Amino acid sequence: MTVALREAEKAYDKDEIPVGSVIVYEGKAIAKGYNLVESLQDPTAHAEMLSITAAANHLASWRLTDTILYTTLEPCPMCAGAILMARIPIVVFGASDPRFGACGSVENILQNPAWYSDIAIYKNVLLQPCSTILKSFFEKIRNKSI
Repeated sequence: MTVALREAEKAYDKDEIPVGSVIVYEGKAIAKGYNLVESLQDPTAHAEMLSITAAANHLASWRLTDTILYTTLEPCPMCAGAILMARIPIVVFGASDPRFGACGSVENILQNPAWYSDIAIYKNVLLQPCSTILKSFFEKIRNKSI
């Protein structure tokens, strides 16, 4: 999760919502990403989406079985759908997202029996630093608009 936090810091420095993600395979980080929605003007450029694409390229397979995805913020429905489709069996996240969280906060896409999925979810990992960077970012944005 510390690697994901470093990715979130990169997003923060680019005035992006500070979310970072890393995918681990056989104990090694094989892909990482951070939000680039504003920079790329791409609504799909979430940290998780970018790290999933990088991991699939690294493994030369869209099936990311035997991987773990770490992210600083609870995945949204789009990212949860990509996690589901990529067959990632374990998701670890820091801060919950009461607005868009799709791993238990608003909806639980990853453990929905309709999709025969039972992805393991571990939440609140390094909660304090994951929450702090988000709060700091939105405070900075509010102060700019004053």
